[in-house]
Amino acid sequence: MGVIIFNYMKHILYFHIYKGDSQYVAEGIDVPVVTQAKTLDELMNNVKEAVSLHLESEDLNELGVAPFASILVNMEVPLREYA
Repeated sequence: MGVIIFNYMKHILYFHIYKGDSQYVAEGIDVPVVTQAKTLDELMNNVKEAVSLHLESEDLNELGVAPFASILVNMEVPLREYA
């Protein structure tokens, strides 16, 4: 009887976004990428660029990342405190 090995590829890369002291910060959950920006639009552009730069010199098969993976973000939004 043969052994079947499934090659699992990540099709989604997860990021956590939160508001720092003066800028928004994005931290990769699946990839060691951290970036920041003053606006959310700038931050998303930075995330795309940082992921692209990080993965361009890596073997995607070794990392288990699909060639056209999507980025999914989870944003931390603090509740307002009411007096």
